[in-house]
Amino acid sequence: MTTSSLSLYGTLYLIPCTLGDDTQTAQVLPTHVINVARQLDYFVVEQAKTARQFLSALKPLKPLQELHFSELNQHTPAQELANLLLPLLAGHDLGVISEAGCPGIADPGADLVNLAHQRGIRVVPLVGPSSILLALMASGLNGQCFAFQGYLPIEEVARKKTLSSLEAESAQRRQTQLFIETPYRNDKLFAALLTQCLPHTQLCVATDVTLNSESIQTLSIAQWRKTATPVLNKRPSLFLLLAAKK
Repeated sequence: MTTSSLSLYGTLYLIPCTLGDDTQTAQVLPTHVINVARQLDYFVVEQAKTARQFLSALKPLKPLQELHFSELNQHTPAQELANLLLPLLAGHDLGVISEAGCPGIADPGADLVNLAHQRGIRVVPLVGPSSILLALMASGLNGQCFAFQGYLPIEEVARKKTLSSLEAESAQRRQTQLFIETPYRNDKLFAALLTQCLPHTQLCVATDVTLNSESIQTLSIAQWRKTATPVLNKRPSLFLLLAAKK
């Protein structure tokens, strides 16, 4: 693998992966991305087990047992980040793999990328599926002004306050608001949206993006209230909201 010509350090590659188990890798990842991942020896991943499964499907040039995996997830202490860069400082290229989609987007890999920039390490993002962007593309909502809000509060009063604030900001700025929920709480969030949002607010629900069971639908809150409740439980979903201009 060729290291960066700008320094003696290796290159940090951000490697996208599929968004679910029933997606064929070749359907969502370009050949160049697959070829880069196949050649790397060092990886920082959210979970080593699933990263090995993903790489196994790509048929790496070396046996899996000869590859080096370090984990970076919500439990990784901040002081451990520097150690994850050691292969790069020794001149080896390193790949970052998230559990799903693109590293660094709603993902702990962003902290490692930030530290790499501070150390003068070259960072190369590779093309692949981002459920956030794919849902926005398919929603028909405002793609020029949007904000990803991550997870909303679980507690009912705090969630209601947050939804009201996001809806008001969306109306004022014509801004699409995107957010997610832990899949087993999708139904509660969907019910809260129908209860708390204004009738003319548009809501897109994007579920199982890129999978065989993909479902993406945009309706007004009033229309959603008259429609059969979608099956969202335990299915990765994004919610996109665009309020009517007041």
